[in-house]
Amino acid sequence: VQLQASGGGLVQVGGSLRLSCAASGGSLSNYAVGWFRQSPGKEREFVAAISWNGDSPLYTDDVKARAFISGDNAKNTVFLQMNRLKLEDTALYYCAVVDNRGIPRSGLTGGNYWSTRFWDYWGQGTLVTVSS
Repeated sequence: VQLQASGGGLVQVGGSLRLSCAASGGSLSNYAVGWFRQSPGKEREFVAAISWNGDSPLYTDDVKARAFISGDNAKNTVFLQMNRLKLEDTALYYCAVVDNRGIPRSGLTGGNYWSTRFWDYWGQGTLVTVSS
């Protein structure tokens, strides 16, 4: 499966963006989808993830009250809506997928979903710049 992340851009503090992760070469219904971000000089960090087994989406504490991850199976795309953006949200945002067969029976929380090593395939990233 190939992933194409888009929707990044320049936005002012307090603004919103919707990031998209479009898949080709495979159906996202066969994967859980995660979003990570990486700022200059920092490690890539987990932001949010969604799976299709009925579990609630997962968010890092920093974005939990400001982000919403959703999927559109018809478009084979997962979205990350980010609201009330802060300067520290500035980063390159990546989407990634893990095959459903690689997910513990207990769901994403049964695995190291916050680790980049947990995820099988990655998109190229889309840049989000938040300005004051």
